[in-house]
Amino acid sequence: MFGFIVFLLSESIIFLSFFAGYILYKTTTPNWLPAGVEGLEIKEPAINTVVLVSSSFVIYIAERSLHRRSLWRFRLFWLLTMAMGSYFLYGQAVEWRSLAFGFTSGVFGGTFYLLTGFHGLHVFTGILLQAIMLIRSFIPGNYEGGQFGVEATSLFWHFVDVIWIILFILIYVWQ
Repeated sequence: MFGFIVFLLSESIIFLSFFAGYILYKTTTPNWLPAGVEGLEIKEPAINTVVLVSSSFVIYIAERSLHRRSLWRFRLFWLLTMAMGSYFLYGQAVEWRSLAFGFTSGVFGGTFYLLTGFHGLHVFTGILLQAIMLIRSFIPGNYEGGQFGVEATSLFWHFVDVIWIILFILIYVWQ
């Protein structure tokens, strides 16, 4: 677990550097938003945020269920977490398709797509890790010796959620 925590700390450094760059560019770039763009729609991203942050509670219930040796309940809540993460990614894809700017639309476009895309990659990775842990739950006795994979995946998911909260505030709330 120590190595995994070090990995998450290294990921934190990457995201913190992206946050710092975003803040620096936003506060120093004269024409921050691309031409014709006055701001971002906040309603749909806010709904996606609620879904993603709520998934942290759901994955916690799944993890607790596994500790209590209730595999069916673990699988149910784990699958629900995966569905919530998938809904978030779908919402992000819908948003990207509707935006009036692209990756090459100035500093804002580049940083927006870099930050949300890199985070989306982490959400996708979290869903893949969850799928692996779900499949492993069908191997008889697999979690008898401990649940490191589930605990690490759950920790990764909480990390992804915290990063999104920061991104949501930086990108959508602080316009």
